[in-house]
Amino acid sequence: MSFFSKKNKKKPTRLFYATDLHGSERTYRKFINAGKFYEVDILVMGGDITGKMLIPIIKEKNGNFRATLQGRVEKFSTQAELDSLTNRLGTLGFYHKIMDEGEFRALSADEKAVNKVFHELARKRLSDWVDLAEERLAGTGKKCFVTGGNDDDPEVLTAIKREDTESFFGCEGDMVYVDDDHTMVSVGFSTKTPWNTPREVTDEKLHDLIEEMVVKVPDMSRAIFNFHDPPSNSSLDTCPMLDWEKDPPEPIIESGQMVMHGAGSKSVRRSIETYKPMLGLHGHIHESQSVAKIGRTTCINPGSEYGEGILRGCLVTFVDGEVLGFQMTSG
Repeated sequence: MSFFSKKNKKKPTRLFYATDLHGSERTYRKFINAGKFYEVDILVMGGDITGKMLIPIIKEKNGNFRATLQGRVEKFSTQAELDSLTNRLGTLGFYHKIMDEGEFRALSADEKAVNKVFHELARKRLSDWVDLAEERLAGTGKKCFVTGGNDDDPEVLTAIKREDTESFFGCEGDMVYVDDDHTMVSVGFSTKTPWNTPREVTDEKLHDLIEEMVVKVPDMSRAIFNFHDPPSNSSLDTCPMLDWEKDPPEPIIESGQMVMHGAGSKSVRRSIETYKPMLGLHGHIHESQSVAKIGRTTCINPGSEYGEGILRGCLVTFVDGEVLGFQMTSG
């Protein structure tokens, strides 16, 4: 007599990953809506989630408004024009504040006051993003995990660490379960850049931060490394080599060609080679959209075009510690 048994097959987990949104309102809304659109279980947003610039909008005595964008003064006389401007700034990831001429002059003369306003507006946008995620994902069972990056000020990042959420989770510094079987650890710091961003460290210090996280992982074969800095010389980190002596830094040109190099982290690569996680999620280098295999680990950088309101991402399907497939997306 023959006996037959059907092996229980687990349902694969579908994850959508995007990174480097830099405060872009339109791109973030697309990110949250991607959960339903792509029918995924998990949303993960990598680092650099805050914007880079504060644009003052000056209300003139005649009731009109003006603002300086990319070195050009633009004037606005109607509410519709003002709304169009603020929507455009939101897509670019910029913050804005409407003020009169006196307020503008006082603020321009006080760097601490500028930083205070910037941080307030950045925290407010992140807080609104948490609220939007909670509203859109309520009752769906989908989870959204978010970490900071090197461009994100620690004071601003406090806005994503909330105790009252059911769908949105600030996950940096924690080991989290993305499903019943798979865990994720997140590190948002990067190695040094020419831009002197808020959360840069030496590669040696980045190694220490990674080691603090990996000890929390119960099973590396079912682990995700959500590390903002990509592994060095992996095709996920290819970008122009810059002359740091110039202000602003400029690409180095040799024989009429731009010199390209791998700007990622040696410590990140070493950690992947050593611990062999299932999946590596990375960003930081916007122009280096790529997928690479480092040993058994599938490493992904979906790239970023946030300023155009374009959401670049990657769908990843996995089960039992194995990546079954991935697909880059753009829209």
